[in-house]
Amino acid sequence: MSTATMLDQATAMIQKAWGQPIEVLEALAVRRPYEDLLLRTAMHTRMAMAITDSALTTHQNRLHALSRPGHVPTFYEEEQITTSAVSLRVAHTESRAHLETIRRVVEAREAAVPAARAPADRLAQAAVARSGRAPNAPSQVPTPPAPSAAVGPPAPATGPRR
Repeated sequence: MSTATMLDQATAMIQKAWGQPIEVLEALAVRRPYEDLLLRTAMHTRMAMAITDSALTTHQNRLHALSRPGHVPTFYEEEQITTSAVSLRVAHTESRAHLETIRRVVEAREAAVPAARAPADRLAQAAVARSGRAPNAPSQVPTPPAPSAAVGPPAPATGPRR
């Protein structure tokens, strides 16, 4: 079994997806929540997961204390053991659900990034192509723009066939 908690896994997923430390991402999600709604969602879910992780640890510690080796539980402790075990399972399930939510948010971000970057990439390529020409001096006559390349299948060759 891995020693990394689900909260650690979620943190690593978020850091990998956004490429920044979690502290920076927390600040960005609070200061500018409208700029990256997926980041805000991931950080909000991570915060809920941190609360669930704390509850999970509390219930686990309580269960270990009530069922330690050599200890015979009394009648009222049996009810506490049962309640702690159920609460532990619920917290564990909630934590898994939060982790899955973060995984889906990261997938949504990855799916949205190429679509959002495609027009920006074309604009950047066009700007680089335009900036390739030297700027005109005030005394020079501007050169006419180059004709755009035709898009589509090549035209059939005309001429005599042999």
